Amino acid sequence: MTNRNTYDAGQFKEFFEHEFTYIAGFMRNVRRYPDRPALYCTSHNNGWTYARLNQEANRLANAIESSGIGKGDVVMYQIMNCAEFAFIYLASQKLGAINSPVNFRLSPGETAFIIDDSKPKVYFFDVKIADTARKALTLANHKPEVAVMVAPGEEGGGISFTTYKEYVKDAPTSKPETPTVSVYDEVTRLYTSGTTGMPKGVPLNHVNEIMNAHDVIMHLDLKPHDRVMNLSPWFHRGGLHIFGPNPPLYVGAETIALRVFSPRTALDLIEKLGVTFVTGVPSMYRAMLEEQSWNPKDVSTLRGLLSMGAPLERELCIQLQETFTPNIYNGYGTSETFWNTLLMPEDLPDKAGTAGRSCIDDEVRVVKVYDDKLAEPDDVVDRNKSDVGEVIVTTPKGSLSYFNRPEELKRKVHRGWFYTGDLATWDEQGYITIVSRKDDMIIVAGENIYPIQIEEIINQHDKVEDCAVVGIPDKKTGQAMAAYIIKKDPSLTIKELRQFLRNHPMISSYKVPKYFAFVESLPMTATGKKQHYLLREKASTDVEEGILKRA
Repeated sequence: MTNRNTYDAGQFKEFFEHEFTYIAGFMRNVRRYPDRPALYCTSHNNGWTYARLNQEANRLANAIESSGIGKGDVVMYQIMNCAEFAFIYLASQKLGAINSPVNFRLSPGETAFIIDDSKPKVYFFDVKIADTARKALTLANHKPEVAVMVAPGEEGGGISFTTYKEYVKDAPTSKPETPTVSVYDEVTRLYTSGTTGMPKGVPLNHVNEIMNAHDVIMHLDLKPHDRVMNLSPWFHRGGLHIFGPNPPLYVGAETIALRVFSPRTALDLIEKLGVTFVTGVPSMYRAMLEEQSWNPKDVSTLRGLLSMGAPLERELCIQLQETFTPNIYNGYGTSETFWNTLLMPEDLPDKAGTAGRSCIDDEVRVVKVYDDKLAEPDDVVDRNKSDVGEVIVTTPKGSLSYFNRPEELKRKVHRGWFYTGDLATWDEQGYITIVSRKDDMIIVAGENIYPIQIEEIINQHDKVEDCAVVGIPDKKTGQAMAAYIIKKDPSLTIKELRQFLRNHPMISSYKVPKYFAFVESLPMTATGKKQHYLLREKASTDVEEGILKRA
């Protein structure tokens, strides 16, 4: 009998598996919109069209390739928001290399840990952290073959490193030879803190990169004529994959690299450049509202504002709607899975305080919590807005994997679902309300901080017996850290302890607690686990009563 099935999926498989890449999408825009603005950088006070941006990415790719770096090699960059960030992101993909943006706020020890973990062949660092980079390179066992200092608009202040300008000066702008890749190859490696406090690598493949871009484009209705600006650092998941290079350069829009956030600068740029979309964290928006109240700018071009990193309070939401634009969005997600729930303009302000409900390609559930196992994906809590469970996510926007962390994978991924560690309730419509975290994470000005790392370092002090670190509300940064310490030596002072932390190679300055209290004991469970939630409940009162003292 003749086989009438003439469908052959071979051509589609060949295209999808080898051509469905982010860099291919960017190149389509280079051909579509060669003269359209693609990037504006506040460090350079200059802009790049798609054609010029492609030339600069080619130049860097050729320079990197001439250093013997290619497919599968790691290109690590620890820099602020600037044009070079976009050059590195694109150039790495042109070579089939893995681009790995890293938090420029990390300490030398933390940076060295990442260098040893990923073993980058080339390491770009910002001139502002040159001292941190030098110490990190000394501490790390792995030595990158190339270390380049990015000093946009500066000469580098006499620091003895090869500058970016020197590194690329003789490289051609011709298209480098792009190797054959699989869409399942790792293309981006992000680093996020784990419950142990040390950074862990989150690998993303080409499909993840495109799905991230598609998700932003779909939900925010992003257009080629949009001009977008991220107030937060691009090294974050919500930096790179919201209004950093990823979605705007994929849709043909323009992204603005804001090197350092200040409310005045942000508002000036909105007025000067006609910015249409902005994303940031609530503390940044509060600062912008205050600035706008006494030094107003023309923000009429804004057609959307996205808030990430913390719940959006109803009062703040209404102020943003009245002052900037009625189209407010609020997203919730993780470094591993990007954003997974959204509050859309039609949800606000009524649903302010919730995390929204699942995005188009995602499914989000709240499952029961057990001490000795992960709940099955269908073992959900009642949708009654009161029963608390753990948020789990399944999505095509994350690879659901970790680099060099098989034990973390077992702890966080089960049957294709990512277990976030966030505790929440949900309702019949699927709206999630975050109530806490299983791991007691603290968020200070958009930065994730895990108490266990800070506690371990405090406990290294010879005069400390034990301690517990919790987050307390802070108007400026969202949360601030408070440390409760049991003394081993009665002579220990707050000043001495704070100085110890500031000089410690494994803790960044923003991770040093703001408040300290010496106590006789810490609340513990019968099995010896610290009960952080009891300290959190009393921390604000302890500040008011002077028990927790500001250092």
